[in-house]
Amino acid sequence: MTRALLGIDLGTSSVKTIIVDADSGRVLGSASSGYPLSHPEAGAAEQDPEEWWQATVSAVQRATAEAGPESAIQAIGLSGQMHGTVLLDRQGEPVAPAIIWSDLRSAASAAALTSTIGRDHLLDIAGSPIAAGFQAATIHWLRQSRPELWSRTASVLLPKDYLRFRLTGDSATDPSDATATLLLDAQTRQWSPVLLDAVGVAPAQLPAIFASSAVTGELTDGAARELGLVAGIPVVGGAGDAAAAAVGSGVVDPSTLLLTLSSGAQALAPATTPAVDPEGRIHTFCSAFEPGNGRAGWNLMGATMSAGLALRWLRHDLFELKDDEAFEDLEAAANVPVGSDGLLFLPYLTGERTPHMNPDARGMFIGLGPEHGRPELTRAVLEGVAMALYDAFLVVRETGANPERIVLAGGGSRSPLWRQIIADLFGLPLVPLRIDEQSAYGAAILAASVTGGSPVDLARQWASYGNPVEPDATNYARYQQLHALFRETYTANAGIFDRLTAFRAGADVHSIPGRLKSRLPP
Repeated sequence: MTRALLGIDLGTSSVKTIIVDADSGRVLGSASSGYPLSHPEAGAAEQDPEEWWQATVSAVQRATAEAGPESAIQAIGLSGQMHGTVLLDRQGEPVAPAIIWSDLRSAASAAALTSTIGRDHLLDIAGSPIAAGFQAATIHWLRQSRPELWSRTASVLLPKDYLRFRLTGDSATDPSDATATLLLDAQTRQWSPVLLDAVGVAPAQLPAIFASSAVTGELTDGAARELGLVAGIPVVGGAGDAAAAAVGSGVVDPSTLLLTLSSGAQALAPATTPAVDPEGRIHTFCSAFEPGNGRAGWNLMGATMSAGLALRWLRHDLFELKDDEAFEDLEAAANVPVGSDGLLFLPYLTGERTPHMNPDARGMFIGLGPEHGRPELTRAVLEGVAMALYDAFLVVRETGANPERIVLAGGGSRSPLWRQIIADLFGLPLVPLRIDEQSAYGAAILAASVTGGSPVDLARQWASYGNPVEPDATNYARYQQLHALFRETYTANAGIFDRLTAFRAGADVHSIPGRLKSRLPP
């Protein structure tokens, strides 16, 4: 029999499961299963927890079938979409659909909580600004706008922890996911009385906090029957998807920066101290590792909204290309010089987070001429996304990170051109990650503590990378000049973005002063 570990990652659109050899890290089986996202009213983003569970059952069954009967699951690790809110009644049944991270209805609550607690005090405690969709803001909104639901609520869980509840019958969470609720003290790694009091949630309504590699319960008989597994398998704390992705990518110390290119993009740098950006442009969240003995107990995270999203928009909506036709454009774009022949693209199609924290920011091409065709537009989008991600990295670096290399993950890492653009712009050597489902893989690594492995050591040993990419010094110098123009273009148009938003809403644009203060790092 082969000792195996099961990692489960509950994403926004699907659950991914992966079975890993506990002795070598080799992937033995994997599967995913999707579920819908509903928008019952403007700004709403909800999912049915029962559909999460049924998708998990399906994915686990298919992954174990692929791994074969000789694979004996020794432990289960969990990962999942962060920030979301699952309300359970006294019988452990969902009171309503889960409200996930992209729900915007709590925007006013986020602003009210920031004002009540004080922005600086909030950053000191939680290490992060609060945004719509974060559990703290969602609970505040529920108490005010859906009191009939809140009155029936006995406990509140994060999405991945609802899966844990179905697996074990126990309510538990871990510091990395809990810190993203904005209810946790990022330094003590315990629920903050100040934040709980401001939001109006009792400690008894929240789960106990366990280390990411600690056992939180065992697989029940009923869950085992549904999944086709053996009852009694230990389930560890796991981590939020970003923290688990860092583990699965081998990014576990400050020497390495993790860049993830998916629909959006993230820059994550492990840190041994909980450094906080005083302007609240990035998040300082707990990592999957307990601090001390040189371990990186926190992650400095910057996020941008449009990466693969911008490229898909260009290919499918603007060029009306089929998927198999899009590769020709990438090949042609590789022959376009740095700077896309004088064409810049701001990728803010759905607003922007780091560093601008501006939901009204919008995308734009600047410098368009008749000489620009599909190859130039394609390269401009790739470069624009890279520069937005570079802006996020500059804040991470300003907060204390000083990485020596980049690990590039996500679907965008498959593009040789995008890899080279990022290496050249950042001026750092880069390696692409070979593992597609790094969050599920990281969850499995955290479960290795049950079989006697060290998750920190195994993360370094098991991560698999493609060929390294070295930065080109000449291109780096050119990109630094282009990036200065990129930043200047945003600053010059920030007020116009605000007025356009007002215009779309039917307001008098002359009454809108627009944004004047830059949030860009020096």
